[in-house]
Amino acid sequence: MRTTEESADHVGPSTLRRLTAAWPRRATVRTHMDEITGPEEYDPELLDYPVALMPFGEHPDFQGASEDKRRTVNTLGWIAYNERVVAAEEFVVNPTFEKLGHAVYPGVDRFEVKEIVRQSHIDEVWHTYMHMLGMQRTREAREITAEPDCGHPVTNRLLYQAQEASGERSAADLLYLLWTTVGEVSVNAFLDLMARDGTVQPMHALIARLHARDEAAHGPVMVEVMKDVFINLSKRQQDFFVASLPAGINAFCTEDFDWWLKVLAFAGIPKARDIIEDSRGGGGHAGLLVTDFSGILRMLRELGVEDRVDFDFAGAAAAGTTGRGA
Repeated sequence: MRTTEESADHVGPSTLRRLTAAWPRRATVRTHMDEITGPEEYDPELLDYPVALMPFGEHPDFQGASEDKRRTVNTLGWIAYNERVVAAEEFVVNPTFEKLGHAVYPGVDRFEVKEIVRQSHIDEVWHTYMHMLGMQRTREAREITAEPDCGHPVTNRLLYQAQEASGERSAADLLYLLWTTVGEVSVNAFLDLMARDGTVQPMHALIARLHARDEAAHGPVMVEVMKDVFINLSKRQQDFFVASLPAGINAFCTEDFDWWLKVLAFAGIPKARDIIEDSRGGGGHAGLLVTDFSGILRMLRELGVEDRVDFDFAGAAAAGTTGRGA
């Protein structure tokens, strides 16, 4: 039951009102468009993607490859980072916001919710444009004329698999909402991997930083929306949502080793498959790219289902502290 008093961690209707009113001043599409669409300085000596985020960055066989090939993998890593963001926005988040705007889910009928959902949707389309520009400028600066065809990123692939397994339209709609909510409350942990890195092109870090600034508002939005929806779901639908949460968390946080294998092979890195298999480690939590679950845990507490989710948050976080720093 909601109370009229809200703690600092609590998300409620007043949070939505504050975020809605602040949107004209805080949204990066309103405040930083010139920085992204204007001319960009490009330093060819700087990296495009942090080596620390490449799961095989320190692998001796990768380090033994020629610098040109390693640089190609690094540049394609930056492009992949953007492709993963764009694919999530275009094929998961934006369709979910469309569903929210058209009342596909129960309980989303307040004007304040509809208004901020539309604002957030505008933000997401802008984010796609930012990342598209980032990729294209890199292709031009690095003279990239060919790239491996890697298809959808792992986040989307796992959603489509779960959707197909569900067999019901209503269940598929819930999976889209679940994937979007998990992504929106934890995407900052993913974006910050790039935003705080000082080894890469400044514009690359800026794109991630601006995206993260908007997502700091979207997380609370989706938590509040999810509370309205969840309480109006049937018992069966609630149980399905909770049971599907571990899959959604893994899908968003996992490293895309299959994509990296195609990149290494495309760049002509010897022993590509061996490098990837070594990088996978023992599987399980060792394959996670993101291990900051604070946003997800806050959402679960707000929904009152924290004790029902079958996911080892502590073990996954511990794996992150002993891994490559994700």
